[in-house]
Amino acid sequence: MNKSIVLVTGAGTGIGHLSVKALALAGHSVYASMRDIAGRNAAKVRELRDWAFAHGADVRAVELDVLSQASADAAVATIVAERGRLDAVVHNAGHLVIGPTEAFTPEEISRVFDTNFLGTQRVNKAVLPVMRGQQQGLVLWVSSTTARGGFPPFLGPYAAAKAAMDSIAVTMAYELSRFNIETSIVVPGAFTAGTDHFANAGKPADAATSAAYARYDGLMDQVGARLSELMPPEADPAAVAADIARIVGLPHGTRPFRSITDFIDDGATAVTEVAERVRVEFAERIGIADLLKPGLVKAASD
Repeated sequence: MNKSIVLVTGAGTGIGHLSVKALALAGHSVYASMRDIAGRNAAKVRELRDWAFAHGADVRAVELDVLSQASADAAVATIVAERGRLDAVVHNAGHLVIGPTEAFTPEEISRVFDTNFLGTQRVNKAVLPVMRGQQQGLVLWVSSTTARGGFPPFLGPYAAAKAAMDSIAVTMAYELSRFNIETSIVVPGAFTAGTDHFANAGKPADAATSAAYARYDGLMDQVGARLSELMPPEADPAAVAADIARIVGLPHGTRPFRSITDFIDDGATAVTEVAERVRVEFAERIGIADLLKPGLVKAASD
């Protein structure tokens, strides 16, 4: 088992929080990053500290706001000062919004992209110089089956931001390959329980336009109920965290490029299988096959 120094963004709740614990239980040294660790998130920091003590795990909270380049730079500088290196970053921070796409202002959609897409770039700007200097590292992206699978309406800005993040992850995989920096993209499907994703979802401020879509009232509740019916008993977001810990623990050079955890089969696996074949074939045609590492691994949904 490869033991790594790992930074997890958005570690206060959901998959990020679960991933911190899964990684720490696997023996990694984990930096759980979140905003305002001395203020509104102080209770979450205490909970992680107490959990780590009880389990003999190495978990440390670090202040990191993905909306601030200075914050990302300071967080990474702290890790390197304390540990001398950074082996892996898990791009997990994100925020869900729900509502008619028309009702969101461009500024509101921009804020969604700022958190879910541009936030990864700020963290990369801080992390990648360290990994290039080490000539080794892992960038692990938490994507979504919305980027390639079927998904319901009223998730427009969120799905678009996730698709953008997924796309840039593929591009950067080529660009980082010759620095011996690996890329893995973890793709969770829909989960109706086990996270605060939907409970904390944002909505558009334009109530009048939202009200104009009254003929769709109850649709999301209907979709949510149907998704819950389709979920098998073993469906749990902890499966995504376990997959993240599994990938981080694999020897360098053996990690999968993409791994999907989808308990309801929304089509993302089928689309990805085709997309990966096309990606590999095209890379071979234009002479850059040495830059990619093909591979699709289906995780807990198998």
